[in-house]
Amino acid sequence: MQNLDTLLVGLRAAGEHTRLRILALCARSELSVSELVQILGQSQPRVSRHLKLMVEAGLLERIPEGAQVFLRLAGNSDAGRLARALVDLIPEADVVLNRDLSRLQQVRDARTQRAQDYFQTVAKSWDSIRSLYVAQQKVEDKLREIIGDEPVSELLDIGTGTGRILEILSPQVKHGVGVDLSSGMLAVARSNIERHGFSHVQVRKGDMYRLPIEDSSIDLAVVHMVLHYSHEPLEVIREAARVLRPRGRLILVDFAAHGEEKLRDEFNHHRLGFSDDEVRHWFEHCGLEIDVDTEQLVGSPLTVKFWQGRQRNNLQLLKPARAT
Repeated sequence: MQNLDTLLVGLRAAGEHTRLRILALCARSELSVSELVQILGQSQPRVSRHLKLMVEAGLLERIPEGAQVFLRLAGNSDAGRLARALVDLIPEADVVLNRDLSRLQQVRDARTQRAQDYFQTVAKSWDSIRSLYVAQQKVEDKLREIIGDEPVSELLDIGTGTGRILEILSPQVKHGVGVDLSSGMLAVARSNIERHGFSHVQVRKGDMYRLPIEDSSIDLAVVHMVLHYSHEPLEVIREAARVLRPRGRLILVDFAAHGEEKLRDEFNHHRLGFSDDEVRHWFEHCGLEIDVDTEQLVGSPLTVKFWQGRQRNNLQLLKPARAT
């Protein structure tokens, strides 16, 4: 329940013209300090002071991403709910707000262009790999089928890339976050999310071996076509298991073991797929109960497999060991 002190601190922090403008902007998009400076037409030190006050009051959240920091409205906290209530009270016809929103669209358009430019540099390799296995639509349909109707409050997409998994699963999740180490891919994902108007999913820069996610906070984690790049697959599974709630699920989508050496030589695949036995070993080692009915889509020459594990109620992780 919100107390008077929290309410007063939040109201004081928001009670200024520029700060209300910032709240309205951050309610619509995750924005860097430099982007807010561009939209507001004010100096960076001044904007930073406003941001510091609102972050300290809990109205905004700071999301570090490499050398940049993104700001967004706080989550489901007392201060976050206050921030949303204040944004809802701002008149949509306000002249200054509409000017800000016009500049926000310019920022978004510039993001989209940068994302498209980046993706063009990697699209050829993606298309070459996809031609070796079943159509992506079939993979996505199978993933949705496996997830089924079970409610998902918190989704984690590990190695989110372009954010496609967040996109296709967004209708059935309450909140989702995608993690990727590539700033270029995050730019693509963020652009896609904004284009579709998904306010309940976000992306974060992070390492799949050290996820920026709290313990026992995720209902469903997905590792989609990422594990074959890993030098330590067991440690990726271990991190995914760490963040799962009791009875939370991990779904691993990747290639069955194969002999296509060109994927290692041309596309930096560290592993040429995985066997059922090694995935079962990793899941069990990390405290996950594996579904014995492994799904697969047979392609030529690559077969896509879907392994599913569920977190035990009382997880006791074993000591770290290197993947084999």
